[in-house]
Amino acid sequence: MHAIRDLRIEKDDSIDEIFNQMLESGGFVAKHMAQGYEILYEMIKDKDCTKFISFVGAIIATGLRGIIRDMVRLKMFDAIVTTCGALDHDIARSFKEYYHGDFRLDDEILAEKNIHRLGNVLVPKESYGIIIEEKMQDILKGYNRQLATYELTELIGKHLNESSFLYWASKNNIPVFVPGIMDGAVGNQLWLYSQRNKGFGIDLLKDANKLSDIVFDAKRTGALMIGGGISKHHTLWWNQFRDGLDNAVYITTAEEYDGSLSGALVREAISWGKVKIKAKQVTIHGEATIVLPFLFSALIKRL
Repeated sequence: MHAIRDLRIEKDDSIDEIFNQMLESGGFVAKHMAQGYEILYEMIKDKDCTKFISFVGAIIATGLRGIIRDMVRLKMFDAIVTTCGALDHDIARSFKEYYHGDFRLDDEILAEKNIHRLGNVLVPKESYGIIIEEKMQDILKGYNRQLATYELTELIGKHLNESSFLYWASKNNIPVFVPGIMDGAVGNQLWLYSQRNKGFGIDLLKDANKLSDIVFDAKRTGALMIGGGISKHHTLWWNQFRDGLDNAVYITTAEEYDGSLSGALVREAISWGKVKIKAKQVTIHGEATIVLPFLFSALIKRL
């Protein structure tokens, strides 16, 4: 039993000092956020821990792309699992602008103006499909063989600029796996390119070989999972073959009552052998564009 302590924040307190207080405050999700910070700090500091980060595509349409990029630039993680949408937005925003919008805008009017809406982010048509088609067809030119998704993402990263997380992953030799590669604009461009280049294709089994090498060679593994869906599940799935993750932090807005994977707490994965019984693990219920900047700020100061 530990007594709950009141938060007392002074004007000169650093963010990591505030996180330390949150551990003692008994503040519902605040405590989980502070626990996640401690787990991430110990995990990233552990040189014998192979670290995964997984995330959904939508956050790359926001300014959180910069946090993901800097985590990759600073080599905080050893492997990335994400969605095709993350590739779409990373490519598009390397060359074009997205804009501020509002959740309440009239979508019929936006459609007439050739503007896509992603929540309260506005994506002009010329900033998405057109630029992705142009860049992907140019990047793939001359390739007529099978590529794993980690090879494809490395190739794409070499053609982007320093604002891109794929650029830094390629530069730092951090593999990026995209198990749902066909579910997005990049996937459509792969199909289109293959119609004219019959030797070209995507080899997902080669991804599996690379992932198996990573998990079986690891002394310990840890993961920061941002949002649910296929990127979260793929990270958990591969770690079950080494009896589960040793460290796991999951950020989600989903609820568990519908039985979905996105709503499942990290501790549910213990029953599947995807997270170890004695793992350091926590689920943070919060919206990632709010939570992650504070976690990152505290981590870079302390590390």
